[in-house]
Amino acid sequence: MATIQVIPLGGVGEIGKNCTAVRQGDDIVVVDCGLSFPSEEMPGVDIVIPDFTYLIENRDKVRGIFITHAHEDHVGALPYLLPKLSVPVFASKLALALIRPKLEEKIGLKGLDLREFSPGDELPAGAMTVEPVRVTHSIPETCCMAVKTEQGIVLFTADFKLDFTPVDGKLTNIQRLGELGREGVLALLSDCTNAEEPGWSPSEATVKEGLRRAFAAAPGRVLLTTFASNIHRMQQTIDVAHEMGRKMAVAGRRMEQTLETCSKLGYVRIPSGLMIQLRDSTQYPPNKLAILTTGTQGEPLSALVQMSKGEYSRLKIIPGDTVLYSARPIPGNEASIWRTVNRLFRAGANVVYQAPMPIHVSGHAHIEELKMMINLTRPYYVAPVHGEPRHQHRYLQMARQMGYPEHRAFLLTDGVPLAMDETKAWLDEPVPYGRVLVDNSGEPGLTDDVLRDRNNLANDGFVVVTVVVDADTGEVVGPAIVQHRGVHGDSSTMDKLPDAVADALNVFAPDDIRDVDSVRREVADSARRFLHKRMGVRPVVIPIVVEV
Repeated sequence: MATIQVIPLGGVGEIGKNCTAVRQGDDIVVVDCGLSFPSEEMPGVDIVIPDFTYLIENRDKVRGIFITHAHEDHVGALPYLLPKLSVPVFASKLALALIRPKLEEKIGLKGLDLREFSPGDELPAGAMTVEPVRVTHSIPETCCMAVKTEQGIVLFTADFKLDFTPVDGKLTNIQRLGELGREGVLALLSDCTNAEEPGWSPSEATVKEGLRRAFAAAPGRVLLTTFASNIHRMQQTIDVAHEMGRKMAVAGRRMEQTLETCSKLGYVRIPSGLMIQLRDSTQYPPNKLAILTTGTQGEPLSALVQMSKGEYSRLKIIPGDTVLYSARPIPGNEASIWRTVNRLFRAGANVVYQAPMPIHVSGHAHIEELKMMINLTRPYYVAPVHGEPRHQHRYLQMARQMGYPEHRAFLLTDGVPLAMDETKAWLDEPVPYGRVLVDNSGEPGLTDDVLRDRNNLANDGFVVVTVVVDADTGEVVGPAIVQHRGVHGDSSTMDKLPDAVADALNVFAPDDIRDVDSVRREVADSARRFLHKRMGVRPVVIPIVVEV
């Protein structure tokens, strides 16, 4: 029997860019293809995607990409992989409806093989098969993925919670999960985002009462920000706005698209006459308006962030507005979010991000639900994914308390396969992996050198050093000319920089001076050394050599 490898290319020990391969012999199944968002140390970067080198190198073995649900951290990197990998993409009806516009916008749909599944289908994947199993989450049609191999079932929980009063009435298929456990789950790859949270996660349905109270207390307009893909939250907001006699508008292109798609397909129910265009909102009293908006994570171009800066032409924040933050910060985004919140307060809005009755609950399982998933599926091996290292360690601590010995509970990291045969499991040799940065050019592959230069420019500015050389005599003509922007410090130090450059070039022979590339390198190196030693700064140094 073949050795089975589970190969995380992203989404392990981190939040976002979920992408994992399961390999059996010459067949590879890919579960999810997501992105993550940049930290503040990544200026100009729009998104981060996995390094797909392993999949591209093994493109002839990949049998399909299987999507658990339509959140960006699970589907957002598809436009960057599919041009390099001609394979079918399997997803639910809703997921395909939300994926198609993104693919069409970036790469077009021509030649793509997009296949719809329903929970319970048996999907072919070479010598393996994949069965999606319905679970509850913050978006409809989320599915576990049961990858059936020669050694047993490799089960990906996806993002899940065990919500017994879901907004759409569709429960986790607990019966089928139990059946899979009896059939034989070799390994459980479990969401662990909330492994530090005790008990059970509150039902999404509990949010409605919190929204009712917040709406009732609001003297003017209510603006609610949530993820554009949080369909259940949008539905509850729509319901409460209708109950309270408020008209509703939408701010943010992605949210508009999602709401339109879900309404057409019946995933969101909108009462007749409720929705208005944002441009018509001035025709209604503030206390008769509710607005859904993007911007939960402080994204610079999102509607709410632009409103907070007074730069959103379609809507201005006015005193008396109530802004409801109905989301949890993604790690790394906290500073951007609080800046937005503070600007909203300054503009006269009341911002509600904590309330006695919750206006947000997580879509991820707490400890008791994680335990129940283990007890239902009875896996031989467990490995927490979709969480930071602290979440993984807490999950493994829980697994040990449930009786899992060290050799059956694995701490995975991106790029390191978990290999399993008939008798044992082990961490195998690493495969190529990493992060690929995409800036607003849309082209992936922003290098660390470029990122370092951007950070240096932001922190320490730049210096241009111009040197003139005589190509005939091999001499430097006159002192270096120094120009700078954004460099702060003792101005006399900058005045001495031409002398430091001259001292460095004095050791050059005439033939060395005629080598313009060598002169350019020495000018840059000597300027960097001097400025760091004297001022403790590392500006970007741009050397210019002019030949006369």
